[in-house]
Amino acid sequence: MAPRHLDNPSPVLIAPRPPRSSQSLGLDSPGSQEGWSSADVFELLRTIVDPEHPHTLEELGVVKEDDIVVTDVSSTRKHSVNVHFTPTVPHCSMATLIGLCIRVRLLREMPSTFKLDVAVAAGTHASEMAINKQLADKERVAAALENPGMMEMVEACLVEPT
Repeated sequence: MAPRHLDNPSPVLIAPRPPRSSQSLGLDSPGSQEGWSSADVFELLRTIVDPEHPHTLEELGVVKEDDIVVTDVSSTRKHSVNVHFTPTVPHCSMATLIGLCIRVRLLREMPSTFKLDVAVAAGTHASEMAINKQLADKERVAAALENPGMMEMVEACLVEPT
């Protein structure tokens, strides 16, 4: 068996911050539409494991709190979460899978009334437009989630690291 080629064999690691306690999360109640912040969303995403390395997206700098925008306008009932992630290299072959993992975690944890937008941060990937088009296409995402092999890879990334 040939050794697997890594897109980024020596990624730069960032020390993760301590996890926030469930009491410090700004949520009114589980499933609540109100009270979500970028820090709350970051807390959901920070422990996703990279599909190529045994590190979290936080440790690799792929997901940052500053790249998450939560619009929570209760008076208009318009709620949205925008997550822009940064692959470790501009030619990362796992970028679409990473985006799918982020979307799945948000779909599972956020109230269904939130509009979710997951995209590669501008200028950080050679195929940025194509990847963002795939991640924004509900039919493509649904088809990927029906694929057992793809879901096995997603589930492996969503397991909390030990």
